[in-house]
Amino acid sequence: MSGIQGQILEVTVVGCQKLKDTEWFSRQDPYVVLEYSGTRHRTRTCTDGGKNAVFQEKFMFTLLEGLRDLKVAVWNSNTLSTDDFIGNATIQLQKVLSQGYDDCTWTLQTKTGRFAGEVRLILHYAGAKKQNYGSAPSAPPYAPQVPQYSAPPAPSPYSSPPYSGPSPYPQGQYSQPQSAYPPASAYPPQPSAYPPPPPSTAYPPGPSAYPPAPSAYPPGPSAYPPPPPSSAYPPPPYPPQPSPYYPQGPYPGQYPPPTY
Repeated sequence: MSGIQGQILEVTVVGCQKLKDTEWFSRQDPYVVLEYSGTRHRTRTCTDGGKNAVFQEKFMFTLLEGLRDLKVAVWNSNTLSTDDFIGNATIQLQKVLSQGYDDCTWTLQTKTGRFAGEVRLILHYAGAKKQNYGSAPSAPPYAPQVPQYSAPPAPSPYSSPPYSGPSPYPQGQYSQPQSAYPPASAYPPQPSAYPPPPPSTAYPPGPSAYPPAPSAYPPGPSAYPPPPPSSAYPPPPYPPQPSPYYPQGPYPGQYPPPTY
């Protein structure tokens, strides 16, 4: 910061916000006054600016060795009476003189030290040395991550390579025997000690042996009278005829029976 005598300081008044309102019935008309080493600069009046005024005005100051602060004050413009004081602040120039640039919002105070609003100033100083103060290292350029494919592992000197010579087994052609059930026996059948079973019924059946051949033995006489013949149609006449198998009772069959 040495050697600032005669250098130029550039100050831009951006605007004010949250200003204390000094008017009762109308909107106030604020303006800003800058002062450095007896040199004063005044912005235009922001008519009806109220509590938030915008200026965007630039001023130049010649620096003096040993003087490193700037006075700023905000007033309300009146037509018929003196202007009303709103608030003031003292701007420290150490940052702009060392880095060449300062963009900050400064707090305004009333005469009693109360909050009166904020003012934003942008300061430029071309005589500052080009130094890098606490700048973070820049990030490396972005490069897409390309997957790395590793080469196949080299063959181990201890593992034996696969055998590629002729097979130690005969390469004959084997035919698959056809399946048969039951499998044929390699031994001749032995004679059975029991007579063979009767032949099974074949389908379709052969000629029937029915009716059976007449028996060679005549039936013997029955000890009971034969059963009456089965009913036939038409029925026998009424009254019934005397039965040849059973003798008649004391009263021959007649209807109606005689009275006693």
